[in-house]
Amino acid sequence: MAPVPTEIKDRTEETVVLPVVEAPRKVAPKDARELSRVFFDRMAVLEEGTTEYQYARNTLIEMNMSLVRYAAGRFRASRAHEMEDIVQVGTIGLIKAIDRFDLSREVEFTTFAVPYIVGEIKRFFRDTSWAVHVPRRLQEARVELAKATDELSSRLGRAPSVAELSALMNLSEDEVIEARVASNAYNSTSLDAAVAGEEEDGGATLSDILGAEDPALELFEDVHDLAPLLGGLAERDRLLLHLRFVEELTQAEIGQRLGVSQMQVSRLLSRTIARLRKGMLDPLEA
Repeated sequence: MAPVPTEIKDRTEETVVLPVVEAPRKVAPKDARELSRVFFDRMAVLEEGTTEYQYARNTLIEMNMSLVRYAAGRFRASRAHEMEDIVQVGTIGLIKAIDRFDLSREVEFTTFAVPYIVGEIKRFFRDTSWAVHVPRRLQEARVELAKATDELSSRLGRAPSVAELSALMNLSEDEVIEARVASNAYNSTSLDAAVAGEEEDGGATLSDILGAEDPALELFEDVHDLAPLLGGLAERDRLLLHLRFVEELTQAEIGQRLGVSQMQVSRLLSRTIARLRKGMLDPLEA
């Protein structure tokens, strides 16, 4: 790592001392915890985007890579190269934790960071294993279905029926059908794929025949549900909503027009919006 000054000036002209760590990745975890507190404290007064700030941030990342390796070790890689991928995505979680950590939380950085790292790794497995996320029980049923299908196909010389699979797998016929449907989620097909029976050039594709949800329809339903709730508001509350969301005035501008403080405007808007939200989500309780 390129050498950096041990003393720098932040934008408030206060002297900020940054320790120079020669080999951040080789710092012992116990020492990394202590040094991390120092670097987070310094980063709080450094201007984001400066060379010094980037040095502090990069050093924090490298010093805490042991957290990523620890979290990655909890996941068994199914392919030889996958562990490298797990470490890479875990590092993304570490970076997010560093960018969002605040010393005022009075919590150890390790405690704060590990959930971010593990969450990023779990998201990696979720997004790369199945084209569409399905419950674990159906993922397991898909594996058993494949085994049962192969066994019965060899034994019977033909594709097995749902009833035959049901008997072998000790599942109901509905559960077998559900597992078959879930199997379709393991691989996806491009919307640009040609529809069977159509010519490859100039023929219809899946995107041509699949319906699409009309966003205007959902908007219409929301407006229809919101109208009576707005009608039930006091005139002042309706005026506040009009000024904020129709005329798009700031809270300060609304306060000047109505002769109240910005804090009052904020409180009234929050209360009114909360009432409308409750009415939309729980219409029977509104």
